[in-house]
Amino acid sequence: MSILNLHNDLNTYLILAAILFGMGMYGLITRRTLIGMLIASELILAAAAINFMAFNRFTAPDPTVGQIFTLFIMAIATAEATIGLSITIAIYRNYKSVDTADIVDLKG
Repeated sequence: MSILNLHNDLNTYLILAAILFGMGMYGLITRRTLIGMLIASELILAAAAINFMAFNRFTAPDPTVGQIFTLFIMAIATAEATIGLSITIAIYRNYKSVDTADIVDLKG
């Protein structure tokens, strides 16, 4: 397989999505701040969107199915970012920190 034909291969997109998903999971596990966790979860959603678009391009009989699912993922990511940032602002106002180790009142 030549370097010029990499963009026409399903495996290339799946490997890219797996790398993004791995980076997102690593970020969720290792980040201590809420904003870092939010960015890591956005990477996971981007990986899912790449998977939908890749399978849409190479295997779906109807080309709009993957695009519609990707639009739903983008809407979910937007809502998650909005709610996550508002919760982060509320926590910062109460605790003067966004470090998850400093927030001990939320433990049950």
